[in-house]
Amino acid sequence: MHPFERYLRTNDNSLLSLLIRGALWGASFPYQAAVVCRNQAYQRGWFEITKAAAPVISVGNLTAGGTGKTPACAWIAKWMRRRGIRVAILSRGYGALADGLNDEARELESLLPDVPHLQASDRVANARLAVEELEMQVLLLDDGFQHRRLARDLDIVLLDATNPFGWGHLLPRGLLREPLKGLRRADLVIVTRCDQVSMQDLANLRTKVQRVNPKAAWVQSIHAPVRWKNASGESLELGAFEGKPAMSLCAIGNPKAFVKTLEDLRIPVLEKVNFPDHHPYSPMDVQGIIERASQCSVPPQVILCTGKDLAKLSSDRIGQIPLWALEIELQVVSGAEVLDEHLERLCESIRTP
Repeated sequence: MHPFERYLRTNDNSLLSLLIRGALWGASFPYQAAVVCRNQAYQRGWFEITKAAAPVISVGNLTAGGTGKTPACAWIAKWMRRRGIRVAILSRGYGALADGLNDEARELESLLPDVPHLQASDRVANARLAVEELEMQVLLLDDGFQHRRLARDLDIVLLDATNPFGWGHLLPRGLLREPLKGLRRADLVIVTRCDQVSMQDLANLRTKVQRVNPKAAWVQSIHAPVRWKNASGESLELGAFEGKPAMSLCAIGNPKAFVKTLEDLRIPVLEKVNFPDHHPYSPMDVQGIIERASQCSVPPQVILCTGKDLAKLSSDRIGQIPLWALEIELQVVSGAEVLDEHLERLCESIRTP
């Protein structure tokens, strides 16, 4: 969640919002200059791009956080494993915890126990390690769209249908990591959370993307709820908390989408507790959550979070209130054949055992 989100929306024209937007807009110019210069350096060959000894699939964003990279990476990794292909995930490890893994890595570890996940800022070195020592056949570059050092054979960009271009401005005025023309590098665009916008919104989004990159393949997806799980490994059916007063808890890039999913499951959310993306929960945070729950007019019967939050909290309860996480999966609703075709083409040269 962007710390200035309430001020970035253009429907708020208060003096404070106008001043903050103006200041952030000014700050976006040096950021833009740095991004453009960096991209030009790679395009002109001034910065070295290293080719790995195995095919590389990059899954990334045009905006900062919240598009659903973790479910997308899990979907692709499972696709590979079903075909007997050895795949490893490479990520930078932003916000790594004491054990060296961040929240995304912990969640992927639980979803993909047979897929190695290598975290380090030097992903070129990890790519070499994955191929030479772990004998991986495909490398999945998590959050790799702006990581230009490692060449990729398939560049996938995720766009969140609810806010695809981060209010249309570069950081820090908006959420864009680079100008829209960066989409020209994408081979395939996967739009996530398509069920949370209208068909007309999707059509308009596709038109805008095609203006920038008419050759990019187009895939539409949703984040489909699967089940509830807790830290002990127990699971419950999706309808387990229907009609029960709940508190939502998350530290992700798009908390509103999570709450919308809970509401779609007919769960009355009495209190929404949001922290910044990748926030590491402290004992003080937990105490604050307990206090907020005690202040609710109707006591929440359960605290509901995401898989990333459960990975960090590692507990079945917060205070005396049960803690459950919603497990979701990427579900392709349009363009499945196109996605399969791109992945099959990439894997043609791989010799499976």
